[in-house]
Amino acid sequence: MRPGSDGGSELTIHVQPGASRSELAGEHGDALKVRIQARAVEGAANAALTDFLADALGVARRQVRLLRGDKSRRKTLWIALPPEAIGRIILNVVHSANAD
Repeated sequence: MRPGSDGGSELTIHVQPGASRSELAGEHGDALKVRIQARAVEGAANAALTDFLADALGVARRQVRLLRGDKSRRKTLWIALPPEAIGRIILNVVHSANAD
């Protein structure tokens, strides 16, 4: 994750489409691994990814944009939050999921 334009952040994601449920799944190399329930058909997984991240990070969907990787598992997204805030939220989400 690195600071992006407009005060937001660029986040590298490794997506696993067609999962049994949508969830943050830890790290995959230098990327955050995200499992998405939607299949990678006609942009459905990309739309589900931006919806899922917006919900998990507590921002509007328009504040999450796909920058690179439209047809790849490795994607770069712009999120309208500073890197520190995203890191804190992700740690809280992962910690909450592990507590269940």
